[in-house]
Amino acid sequence: MRTISIIGSGKMSAAIAEVAARAGAGIQIIRRSTSSSSGDRPDVTYSSFGDELTGDLVVLAVPYIAYASILEHYRDRFAGKVVIDISNPIDFSTYDQLTSPADSSTAAELATQLPESAAVVKAFNVNLGDTLTSGTNGTTTTTVLFAGDYAEAKIAVADLIEAAGMRAVDVGPLSRARELEAMGFLQIVLAALGKTRNESGFTLLQ
Repeated sequence: MRTISIIGSGKMSAAIAEVAARAGAGIQIIRRSTSSSSGDRPDVTYSSFGDELTGDLVVLAVPYIAYASILEHYRDRFAGKVVIDISNPIDFSTYDQLTSPADSSTAAELATQLPESAAVVKAFNVNLGDTLTSGTNGTTTTTVLFAGDYAEAKIAVADLIEAAGMRAVDVGPLSRARELEAMGFLQIVLAALGKTRNESGFTLLQ
């Protein structure tokens, strides 16, 4: 059975935990608080920040500005893992631009900082949390776009998405993460302006 570790405890963490649960994956959520809450899931193992990663897939469900702290604690422990970057590097004070380098992406920058045996996949950043939780985007099945350089890692991510009842679309190598981040930026801006609803978003029609 596929196992997944999710670092972070916000809305996207909860949404991806729901995706993993529908896919029948074993789930670990790593969070800073050691206290249980009424929203804790019985099918999830909760660990404290700094604890070992039990999943073969690791989702960074935190803002990009938190990556430096995560790397400080976990860099070497990402070896042999599929690391899923869901971040959208936006200047939230202005909603005016991406903060990643103009010729790169957060995913590409992350890949340069991890052990060689870690495989970075960009995924879920174009999806709002509600569309992952429900598995639907409006009246259609939720589409999850992803990019990466390693076939086995991308197959693992696609298997998770499809086992959860959603559509997985491989958009190409990790260099395509720049375009995915631009799409995520546009979607967040549209939502902030009230032009889209939380349960809507981009999708591909067959």
